[in-house]
Amino acid sequence: MRVPLSWLREYVDLPATETGRDVQAKLVSAGLEVERVERLGAGLKGPLVVGKVLTIEELTEFKKPIRFCTVDVGTANGTGEPQEIVCGARNFAVGDKVVVVLPGAVLPGDFAIAARKTYGRTSHGMICSGDELGMGDDGSNGIIVLPPEYEPGTDAIELLELVDEVLDIAVTPDRGYCLSMRGVAREVATAYGLPLRDPALLDVPAPNSYGYLVKVDDPRGCDRFTARTVVGLQPEARSPIWLRRRLQKAGMRPISLAVDVTNYVMLELGQPLHAYDRSRIDGPIGVRRAEQGEKFTTLDGTKRVLDAEDLVITDNRGPIGLAGVMGGANTEIADSETDPETGAVTGTTEVVIEAAHFDALSVARTARRHKLSSEASRRFERGTDPEAASAAAQRTVDLLVLLAGGTAEAGVTEVVAPSAPRTIPMPANHPDRVAGVDYGRETVVRRLQEVGCDVYGQDELVVTVPSWRPDLAFPNDLAEEVIRLEGYENLPSTLPTPPSGRGLTGRQRLHRRIGRALAGAGYVEALNYPFIGGAVLDQLGLDADDARRRTVELVNPLSDEEPALRTTLLPGLLGALRRNDGRGSHDLALFETGLVFRPTGEEHRAARLPVDRRPTDEEISGLNATLPRQPHRAAVVLAGAREQAGWWGKGRPGTWADAVEAARTLAREAGAELTVRADQHAPWHPGRCAALYVTVNGEEVLAGHAGELHPRVIKALHLPERTCAMEIETDVLERAGAGVLRAPRISAFPVATQDVALVVSDGVPSADVEAALREGAGELLESLRLFDVFTGEQLGAGRKSLAYALRFRAADRTLTVEEATAARDAAVALAGERTGAVLRGA
Repeated sequence: MRVPLSWLREYVDLPATETGRDVQAKLVSAGLEVERVERLGAGLKGPLVVGKVLTIEELTEFKKPIRFCTVDVGTANGTGEPQEIVCGARNFAVGDKVVVVLPGAVLPGDFAIAARKTYGRTSHGMICSGDELGMGDDGSNGIIVLPPEYEPGTDAIELLELVDEVLDIAVTPDRGYCLSMRGVAREVATAYGLPLRDPALLDVPAPNSYGYLVKVDDPRGCDRFTARTVVGLQPEARSPIWLRRRLQKAGMRPISLAVDVTNYVMLELGQPLHAYDRSRIDGPIGVRRAEQGEKFTTLDGTKRVLDAEDLVITDNRGPIGLAGVMGGANTEIADSETDPETGAVTGTTEVVIEAAHFDALSVARTARRHKLSSEASRRFERGTDPEAASAAAQRTVDLLVLLAGGTAEAGVTEVVAPSAPRTIPMPANHPDRVAGVDYGRETVVRRLQEVGCDVYGQDELVVTVPSWRPDLAFPNDLAEEVIRLEGYENLPSTLPTPPSGRGLTGRQRLHRRIGRALAGAGYVEALNYPFIGGAVLDQLGLDADDARRRTVELVNPLSDEEPALRTTLLPGLLGALRRNDGRGSHDLALFETGLVFRPTGEEHRAARLPVDRRPTDEEISGLNATLPRQPHRAAVVLAGAREQAGWWGKGRPGTWADAVEAARTLAREAGAELTVRADQHAPWHPGRCAALYVTVNGEEVLAGHAGELHPRVIKALHLPERTCAMEIETDVLERAGAGVLRAPRISAFPVATQDVALVVSDGVPSADVEAALREGAGELLESLRLFDVFTGEQLGAGRKSLAYALRFRAADRTLTVEEATAARDAAVALAGERTGAVLRGA
């Protein structure tokens, strides 16, 4: 909503020293979003005057039409002589009144005007268009031609109201009343503590039986319809300059007098109106729902197929308007036309004015269904004042009588569905409890009355909501009004005091440790939206029966291409890796932690919970039962160098082993033992994929996978070669963990190290060999590490050598060589028994 400050001053007596910036600060403090203050005419300097075109000489020797004009500018040029001006525009004639800028003036944009020689003549000034004066689109596309009553030499800066300030307000959906000068003026009056001259306070004649016949078949869709008729309009009448300028400043283009007046009243009072050419209406006006498939042509010339939910305005022929959205071409106000032979002007001379109140939801759905947002629909869907309809109709009638020489017929039609004022009971101290501030009853009552409410009662208030505030429905809405008018900046900043003994849960602590551990390992956190599309699941190469293809789809997703909630973290992470790689960052290590959504098939529609009390435990349990399973996961992706090359030596690329090591890092943070086994699982390479297991309550549970991605997946997703990834379920790690992490025990006794190299078959997992060594070594084993894997001709085909470093230590003594060797031999023996391992070289 664009609000000219000069127009605003008609309703509120602001101090003369108050600027647009001052008003902006007041409105922002009251909770309105004033995006900017536009200073119209900034830098404009006269003389800028009205001129009368005396002569026009056509200069034909140039490639484009050029005219040499003499213009009477009165005494503005200091001599009283006609001003000689060269002009290329064609939309004015001898005798027309135009706007002339004289030498020495400066136009917007720091455009200085001086006498200059052009096209073989000297031009002493310029005849101006609206664009050159910063007036916006006035529909003329050329020189401004003024009404004939203005005398040459009149100051055009004041006449055209070129200097002004305009507040650009972003009106939120709950503040529909601010889509009008009346609503903004009310906020300004309240902010400054000044009285408001309400433009809706008009003397309106009572409804009678001889107005234009109106029949409303759907009182829920239209609970109020006012119709007035004006006859005897002069077709040649044009909108006065002040009316056109106010529309332009508010961001609307002047069209014709009847249309301009309805737009002006809409901006002033917030009530959309429509004017019908009475000669083009066939019979009484009706309001009903459309018939399915019914066709109708709107004012924009588009033929539309209507839906049964659309509310339409009709006559005997059918629809003549989409209620609250746009009128029809069949009853459009006719443009005035002049007969070239007789000079007679023809056009619309009789209009029927519609001022109605339509259901906000119905208008919003119709506008969206037909992709037809209009100034009227924007206001109706946010809620208009039903009580202002008759005043808006009267204001329109008054302006048409004044400006177009019309006569208002005595008939007044008003169809009203009975309704009671909305009341809200509220404790007087409710705003105090919401804000944590002691306002007191007097302040609460005063602020609610400033909003327009009627307030009764002492400790328990009964608040009658004004008709222009449909957004006020609950006590919290009233509390918000008190708080914003008292000033959000006056609310104290206080931290809540939590009860003692509360802190992070074990799950929360684990998630924080995981994030810190991955960041410490060189990974960068990437936060992604939890939405995916079916295409990415195909690119990941998932089988048709893969559980990750069963998704939860949203009714209203942020993107039509990604309507489902993610079942894996990899699509978002891989997308982030691809974008960063495409922007020149080739050495990447990213991680993300978050929920995935895995439907079980047992979900059902959720019941609507009450809002007047806390839901019971049973109701909450029922609500939770409707949700899909939401395990918490962590994932990493790697590409490029893991260690950079430099003067210190060669670098090292990230490999599947780094992805597995990231999983080990997370397992250590959870206090869980991780077992790694070879596996085949999309989207990983079948020969470079590891399954990650942990032990929960004595049973081995799959926690995730890690490794190098399949080449087909890398190609489909346009990823760098050898991209690796890991994904693991942290909830499983938590269940497998030791709970509270314990600090390592520091022994005062030395460690005994024994190395063994075992030869096993290629098909034997190193994890099985390691498990046998741990069990065989017994309690003296402190740590076990695989430090080398070797294959070669000397071992034979299908054989590999695994070299382990075993560290032994006793808590109460220094181990002897014999004790350490015995423990090592026991470990080797058990490994040989279970896996067929033999000592290399034995």
